[in-house]
Amino acid sequence: MFGGTSASSTHSFGFASGSGFGNPPCQYCLSCRKDVRQENVVRICKQCLEGRNDEIKGLKAANEELKRQIEELDSKVNFLSWSSPVDHYQHHSGGDHEDDRCSCYAPDVLLIASDDDVKPVPAHVAILINKSPVFKAMLRNKMTESQTGKINISEVSYHDLCAFVNYLYTSEVNLVDDQRAQDLLAMGEKYEVKHLKAYCESFLRSKVNPSNALKYLTFATKYKAEDLVETSLNVIIENMNELKLQDEYKDLTEKDPHLVIHIYESYHEKKSS
Repeated sequence: MFGGTSASSTHSFGFASGSGFGNPPCQYCLSCRKDVRQENVVRICKQCLEGRNDEIKGLKAANEELKRQIEELDSKVNFLSWSSPVDHYQHHSGGDHEDDRCSCYAPDVLLIASDDDVKPVPAHVAILINKSPVFKAMLRNKMTESQTGKINISEVSYHDLCAFVNYLYTSEVNLVDDQRAQDLLAMGEKYEVKHLKAYCESFLRSKVNPSNALKYLTFATKYKAEDLVETSLNVIIENMNELKLQDEYKDLTEKDPHLVIHIYESYHEKKSS
């Protein structure tokens, strides 16, 4: 009467098939409901676990991007914490001006523009090294500029240099014309002031038209302004037949044939897509 227990008698004790004392009870993935008892995992299958890991990696990457954006915004906001000494010194040509802002207007470095007949532009080393990695390397190492307290900025005019220094302090600039925007974009690229370069690039993109697209493409390529390159190329491609007749295009084929090849490659790529 108690001898040999049949499979049916096992069912009578309430265990599901394949879930005797030697086998773990059926478990299902909480995500896809797959049977996971043979996968040695806890309530989630390998496929879903891998998917969750990918999601976690994506969230971490997004989190890092948010941190980077916050750091950039913090950096830009910090521009506003210092007052520019340029306007002050433009109105007070010499001597000490003792007032409650004296400590703010005590520059410790002078920037000299290409105009030999104008006075230097004053600035603070702390601002320059904080806003520009190039100035930081220049002023923290034993270079001539760090020893003399003077930096020659020979490639720009006095007014462009004043605008550049003011931007480092205030994050504001008046782009009076296209040339000012080009000059300041070039300075933003050279001294790695990314906010200034991006602002000038956005301004110039709004000015691109068939009559100046070749000029802007050449300029943007030189200073690695990728968005301006793209905008200029699009205008060129849309007006290719007319632009090929311009003297500027003919000059470009001689001065920069590689850029002309790039124009043709972009043209055929867009037309074939």
